[in-house]
Amino acid sequence: MGDAAVTDNTIWLLVCTVLVLLMQAGFTCLETGLVRAKNTINVAIKNVADFCVATLAFWTVGFGLMFGATLGGVIGTSYFMFNPGPFDGPSSAWLMAFFFFQMAFCGTATTIVSGAVAERMSFRGYLLTALVLSAAIYPVFGHWAWGGFGMTGQEGWLQGLGFIDFAGSTVVHSIGGWVALAAVLIIGPRIGRFEHADSFGKSHNTPIAVFGMFLLWIGWFGFNGGSTLAMDVSVPHIMVHTLIAAAAGGMVAMMLTWTRRGAPDAVDSLNGVLAGLVAITAPAHVVGIGSSALIGGIGAIVALGAQSLLRRRQIDDAVSAVPVHLAAGIWGTLAVALLGDPDLWGTGLTRLEQLGVQALGVAVAGVYAFGLGYIVLRVINVFLPLRVSAEAEHMGLNASEHGASTAIHDLIHAMDGQRHTGDFSTRVPVEPYTEAGQIAEQYNQVLDRVRSEMTAREQTAEQLRSARDQAELANAAKSEFLANMSHELRTPLNAIIGFSEIINKEVFGPVDHPQYREYVGDIHDSGTHLLSIINDILDLSKIEADSYELNEDELRVESVLNACSRMIRTRAESGRLKLSVEIEPELPYLYADERALKQMIINLVSNAVKFTPEGGSVSLRARLEPDGRLALEVADTGVGIDRKDLAKAFEPFSQLSSDATVYKADGTGLGLPLTAALARSHQATLVVDSAPGKGTAITIRFPNERIVKRQSAA
Repeated sequence: MGDAAVTDNTIWLLVCTVLVLLMQAGFTCLETGLVRAKNTINVAIKNVADFCVATLAFWTVGFGLMFGATLGGVIGTSYFMFNPGPFDGPSSAWLMAFFFFQMAFCGTATTIVSGAVAERMSFRGYLLTALVLSAAIYPVFGHWAWGGFGMTGQEGWLQGLGFIDFAGSTVVHSIGGWVALAAVLIIGPRIGRFEHADSFGKSHNTPIAVFGMFLLWIGWFGFNGGSTLAMDVSVPHIMVHTLIAAAAGGMVAMMLTWTRRGAPDAVDSLNGVLAGLVAITAPAHVVGIGSSALIGGIGAIVALGAQSLLRRRQIDDAVSAVPVHLAAGIWGTLAVALLGDPDLWGTGLTRLEQLGVQALGVAVAGVYAFGLGYIVLRVINVFLPLRVSAEAEHMGLNASEHGASTAIHDLIHAMDGQRHTGDFSTRVPVEPYTEAGQIAEQYNQVLDRVRSEMTAREQTAEQLRSARDQAELANAAKSEFLANMSHELRTPLNAIIGFSEIINKEVFGPVDHPQYREYVGDIHDSGTHLLSIINDILDLSKIEADSYELNEDELRVESVLNACSRMIRTRAESGRLKLSVEIEPELPYLYADERALKQMIINLVSNAVKFTPEGGSVSLRARLEPDGRLALEVADTGVGIDRKDLAKAFEPFSQLSSDATVYKADGTGLGLPLTAALARSHQATLVVDSAPGKGTAITIRFPNERIVKRQSAA
């Protein structure tokens, strides 16, 4: 090879290395765009730090382990810190360019981990992870697959078997993905990640993430194009294959999300592009354009499937680094044998044999990178926790890990403080000419409105309290008035009733004129009716004033119902109605006020009798509900109540008399209101089922707390 050719190849390698280094900027933009704002500084500085660590580690030990003189195809043994080695001879320029290029690859593998563990891994823990990956895991496997500069006798053992990984689908991407998987399994998911899956983890700045994807796409041309290590005729083909695979991956991911969710998902679409790039990295030099499109499209499907699997298993990868780099990397490595041209392999293996070697390389990478990575990180985690505290995670790693702050973080902190203290009297600070400042300004306007509303509501509440106090005073005065008036009215009414009975019985002599006897009967009935009204008014008033005293005891429901039926049976028979009483056997006892219970039943049965035409029926039933409640039901075949009149039926003194042929306008109008009030005093529910012309059924259900088993009352 002439000096000019060496110079051309060296220049080409340097140009490609610069493109690969551009991928570091791509990773930084991608990851900071996908994480939450409170962690963007942390993610960015991790991308800087891991590249620094990878550069120094690869210079001191990594390059020697990967490309030094082989020890049985397992490990390199020379070139540590470039000594000894031909780094100052005639070929030193190309060798330096080769080191530069391979160091960029090492940095790429290391950076893959940072996105997966974002938002909860400590900075110190991440630096140690980057050191382990770049100094030991990556270069050792790299020696197995790429070692020896292609010199006979210096190959790694996988390389000697015919393993093909052109630019690192497995060596770079899967190795980084395996270590990332080990790390996320050890540190666990972010707080709330799977408890609030629908609202958690939204992209902080999708346009920045997309910009990062384009930087990676551009850098990949150096990644794959430079892996020829020379500017030859294969380079344009490799670059076009790279382009086509990425485009196919992006479109397939976009169409899949569009079909499944009804809209193309931006983040999944850009991850589809990256999955296509990862997949084509291994076979880019041995496939055609059609196969490149197929490889990229399947790579996107594999990545989205792996992403779904991780979510189902509640494995938290903040930016889907594992699905994109590990899963698509495995597919790309296998695609060398499945879709590659055997004439271009240069291994002399059949397609099936080549597939076996490729699968072996994938399996070895998983066992070695994941196994060693998991063990080492688990040990580190014992002595130096890899995960930040819950408090630091809530605060955000920008502030907790670096003492940094952003306008949006300050705003969130101020808003969170108001949430905890409940003090909304102070406006939050406004950072001019920033998005956070615009949010703060709008939030302050909301605060102003909240304070205005709170003031108005406090004034309204004060007015309501004053009105309530006045109502309570008025209610107390009403109750006192009713109590006094009932006493004043009961005495003469009882006298009128008593005198009318004496006259009617002709105790002091006969009443000669029949008209007088009729008048005496009317006086007696009117007095009794008026006394009933007064008693109902007083009872209802006491219940409303919460001063009605229940005299509660364990009652036999059968006895109470039979007594009530005897009291009302005569009236039912006089109206030519059929009155039936159905009591379920072995009913439990009911803890209630006997007088109130009888009054409820008599009120309901009386109403049923009153509103049921001749020849109809009235039933009184008692049963135990499946849920353990005791139900008393009064049903009739009467005129029924229209739905629009139900509320009116429960208003005191209301008479349903809109149609004289349907509703009878007699009675006090207090039966149903008083029954409902007495039911509430027993924590019972009252349900009405009625339809005009079909009858009415009213059910009172007493709660389980008032049910007493028979043996406890023995």
